Amino acid sequence: MSAPKKRNIQIEAYKHRVVVDPKYAEKTWKILEHAIHEIYNHNASGLSFEELYRNAYNMVLHKFGEKLYSGLVSTMTSHLREIAKLIETAQGGLFLEELNRKWRDHNKALQMIRDILMYMDRTFIPSTHKTPVHELGLNLWRENVIHSSKIQARLQDTLLELVQQERNGEVINRGLMRNVIKMLMDLGSFVYQEDFEKPLLEVSGDFYRVESQQFIESCDCGDYLRKAEKRLNEEIERVSHYLDVRSEANITKVVEKEMIESHMYRLVHMENSGLVNMILDDKYDDLGRMYNLFRRVPNGPSLIKDVMTSHIREVGKQLVTDPEKLKDPVDFVQRLLDEKDKHDNIINKAFNNDKTFQNALNSSFEYFINLNPRTPEFISLFVDDKLRKGLKGVSEEDVEIVLDKVMMLFRHLQDKDVFEKYYKQHLAKRLLSGKTVSDDAERSLIVKLKTECGYQFTSKLEGMFNDMRTSQDTMQDFHASMGAEIADGPTLTVQILTTGSWPTQSVSPCNLPLEILVVCEKFKTYYLGTHTGRRLTWQTNMGTADLKATFGKGQKHEFNVSTYQMCILMLFNNADGLSYKDIVQATEIPAADLKRCLQSLACVKGKNILRKDPMSKDITEDDAFFFNDKFTSKFYKVKIGTVVAQKESEPEKQETRQRVEEDRKPQIEAAIVRIMKSRRVLDHNNIVTEVTKQLQSRFLPNPVVIKKRIESLIEREFLERDKTDRKLYRYLA
Repeated sequence: MSAPKKRNIQIEAYKHRVVVDPKYAEKTWKILEHAIHEIYNHNASGLSFEELYRNAYNMVLHKFGEKLYSGLVSTMTSHLREIAKLIETAQGGLFLEELNRKWRDHNKALQMIRDILMYMDRTFIPSTHKTPVHELGLNLWRENVIHSSKIQARLQDTLLELVQQERNGEVINRGLMRNVIKMLMDLGSFVYQEDFEKPLLEVSGDFYRVESQQFIESCDCGDYLRKAEKRLNEEIERVSHYLDVRSEANITKVVEKEMIESHMYRLVHMENSGLVNMILDDKYDDLGRMYNLFRRVPNGPSLIKDVMTSHIREVGKQLVTDPEKLKDPVDFVQRLLDEKDKHDNIINKAFNNDKTFQNALNSSFEYFINLNPRTPEFISLFVDDKLRKGLKGVSEEDVEIVLDKVMMLFRHLQDKDVFEKYYKQHLAKRLLSGKTVSDDAERSLIVKLKTECGYQFTSKLEGMFNDMRTSQDTMQDFHASMGAEIADGPTLTVQILTTGSWPTQSVSPCNLPLEILVVCEKFKTYYLGTHTGRRLTWQTNMGTADLKATFGKGQKHEFNVSTYQMCILMLFNNADGLSYKDIVQATEIPAADLKRCLQSLACVKGKNILRKDPMSKDITEDDAFFFNDKFTSKFYKVKIGTVVAQKESEPEKQETRQRVEEDRKPQIEAAIVRIMKSRRVLDHNNIVTEVTKQLQSRFLPNPVVIKKRIESLIEREFLERDKTDRKLYRYLA
C-alpha cells in the first residue's frame, strides 16, 4: 500500500481592517499634552498613568510616533523657557536655590513623562535614531535654561564667587554647591568642564600665583610649606565635598605649579630656613613636608636630593680634612658615624626611607671618606678602642649595632686592604695582651668581614684565633710534662704565632734575663721535640711580664710591663744605677723602643719606678737611671704602659703603605692573568676596566700600577703584544 500524501497547512492571521478616526492623533496628543502640563504644574496626582501610557502606546502603534515626539519636544521646550524666566528673576543667593529647586522639579517631571512614553522610548526612538526621552529632557534643560543668555554667565560667576569665598575662610552652603555642580555633570562632562572646571582652574591659577608671591615674601621656608600644604589639603577636601572627583588631579596641579614648582628653588635655598638649615636643625616635620610637597612636582625630589648631597659632601669634606678633628682617630670615626646616623634618621623619618636618597647618602659618604688616606687606619683604631674597653658592659644587641655601623663605613672604603693591614695589627695586640672585651664580638666582626669580602680576606684573621687556641693547649701540655723542672722558675706563657698569619716584624731578639732565658730554652727544647720541621723565633717586642718589687719602706707592688721593660727593670736587681749606654749594651733593645720604655718607666708621674738624671721628658744617650726607692702607689697592681703614639709615625706610615702596595702587585697580576686566560686577546683599556671591576671589593687599583704589572707579565712571557696591532695584548698559553 502506498502512504497517504502529506499536506502543508498554513494558518494566516485574521486581517481585520481597523478604521482610525482622522482626528484620533490630534485628540490623543491633546490628552498627553495636558498631562505634561499638569505634571510640570505639580498636579500629577489626578492623572491616570495607565490610561496615559495606553494612549501613547496607541499613537506609536498607529504610526503617529513622529507627532508624539515632536509634540513632546515643543511642550517641554515651552515649559523650560518659562522656568528659565523664573530662575532669572531670582535675586542674590536665591538664584542657586531657585535653579536647584527647578532642576529637581524638572527631573521628577522627566521621570513621569518617561514612564508614560516608555513604549515610544523602547520602539520608535531606537528605530528612528532619535534622542531618548530622558536624554532629550537633559538636552532641552541645558539649551533652554543653563545656556540661556541671562543664566550661563551668571551661574558661572556665582559658583566661582562661592569657591573664592570659601578660600577666604567664609562658610558656604556646600550641599547646594554639590547639587548644582552635580547638575552640570549630569548634563554631560563637557558641560561641567566648559561651564565650570576650566574657568575655575584659570581663576585658581591667578589666585594662587598672587597668594604664593605674598607668602614667599613674608614667610620663612617652614611657614611657607605649612601654608602650601594647608591650601593643597583644602582643595582636595573641596573636591571630596562638591566637585567632580576627576577634578582633583587638575586643581591640585594648579596649586602644585603655582605654590611649589614656581618657588621650589627659592624655598630650598632660602637663607636661614632653607633645606640645609632644616637638616642642620633636624627639623623632621618640615623636611617631611618639603619632601611630600616637592615629590608632587617634576624634578622636586631630585632638587632636594642634589642640595642634600652637596651639603653632606661639603660637611664630610670639612670633617675629613680638618687637622684639628684628625688628632683623635676615635673621635674622628665617631663623628662620621654621627653624621651617618643623623642623615639616616632624616631619610627614614622625613623622606619615607626613599632609596634614591639612601643611595645618594651612601655615594656622598664614599666620596668624602676616601678623601683622607688615613681613614682605613682610623676606622681600625676605632674598632680597637671599642673592643678593648668601649663596649665593656654593653649588651650583645648594642655591640652588634656598633659593629654594623663599623661595617657600613668599611663598605664605603676603597682601600679595604689597608684597613685589613691595620686591623690585623690591632687585633694581634688585643689577642696577645688579652685585652679584648669579648671573643664573641671579635668573631662576630670577622664573620661580617668574611660575608662582605670573602674567605680570603679573613683567613689570616681566623688563623690568629686558631693560634691562640692551640697555644693554650700547648702550654697545658708543657706544664704537665715539665712541671717539676720549671716549678722553681718564673711562670712562662708562650703564644705560638704562625708566620704569615700575624703581623710580626723581623726584629732581633733582645737579651733576656738569665732566669727567663733558662725557662725559654726548656720550652724551645720541648716544642721542637714534639713538632718536627718547625723553627721558633722569639718576638720579644710583643710580650708582657708581671714583676713583683719591694721598695724602701718594705712596700710591695706587682707591675704589668712589656718584655722590653722587664729586661730593663731586672738589671736593677744587681745595680742601683745604670747609664743609658749600660742599658743598651746589656739588653740590645732597639734604640727607638728603648727610649720609649725608659720614658714610661722614669718620666710618667705615678709610674716612675726609675729616676732619671737629669730630669726631663726626653731620653738622651748621656742620661743615667736609678731605682726609685721612694716609689708609692695606692694600688698594689700597677700597669706600666709604653709611651707610644696612638697613630703611626710618618716612617711607620710609609712602611705600611709600601707593604700594602707590594701586596697588591701579585693580586693585580693574578687578575690580569685570569682575564687574559678567558679572553685570550684584549686591549689595554678593557684590561684596566676588567681588573678594576674584579678588585674593587678589596681596593681600587691605580691604572698606572696595572700598566706596570702588564709590562712585568710581558717580560716574564705570560703576555705579549699583538704583532699586527700594538694596542692589543695576547695571552701566552
